[in-house]
Amino acid sequence: MDTKLQIIDISIPLFQQKGYKGVGVTEIIKACNVSKGSFYHHFPNGKEELLIACLQSISEVITTHIQDIFKQSPTTKEATKAMIDILVSNFEQEGTISGSTITSIVSEMGSLTDPVRDVCSDLYLKMQTIYVSKLESDGFSKEKANSIAVMMNASIEGAIILCLTQKSSNPLKIISHVLSDLFN
Repeated sequence: MDTKLQIIDISIPLFQQKGYKGVGVTEIIKACNVSKGSFYHHFPNGKEELLIACLQSISEVITTHIQDIFKQSPTTKEATKAMIDILVSNFEQEGTISGSTITSIVSEMGSLTDPVRDVCSDLYLKMQTIYVSKLESDGFSKEKANSIAVMMNASIEGAIILCLTQKSSNPLKIISHVLSDLFN
């Protein structure tokens, strides 16, 4: 694996667990076992440039995962249930859902720059686009599909935060049922 990808792969969980402000460049360099010169060779603009690369990497993984689930499921209701069931299973097995969300990073958005916000916004828009497409194929109007997609994003991300703070998968299970009722 090349050094830049290694730095990104090792830094993703650090940012997810500790947030942007909670991780310093020194900690990243130590965890990646690279020199300061090597770090800045790959990320000349520092930690924020690394964060953007990490967010782009996470975005690709999450988007591909959601697309696969929604392509394999005949309806939005079944796709949403399958997606949330996976999140619940991951949480119950690992005690976290950090690999499926950027929530811990996004929570610091007030202090981050426009390029970071743009990458995060792009991920949420990609997710909404997947949801809208499936909802429209289920017969919802574009306007209604857009509204439901925004609510799906907000509900799922909010439930993830509640799962992490309550140390329980119940919030995801609850929204799975509530969202399911919307698709009838």
